[in-house]
Amino acid sequence: MQSSITTSIRLSPRLRKALELRAKREGRGKNWVISQALESYLESSDVDELAAEARRQSILASSRSTEDWTVGADWEDWK
Repeated sequence: MQSSITTSIRLSPRLRKALELRAKREGRGKNWVISQALESYLESSDVDELAAEARRQSILASSRSTEDWTVGADWEDWK
């Protein structure tokens, strides 16, 4: 069994009620709902960071001029 830790968080009354309703609707405990929500949030944050890096690299690559690679190419044996 994996080890886990216990932690405390403060919830607004509105968020607490929404958590209780979701847990009841899912037939799960509040801990399960919170853990799933946190995992989902952290995974999407990682995806957002990767997407931001991809955009950054794309912008960098598009700002560089490229030479025409066909100039001086040996076309004679190309089929």
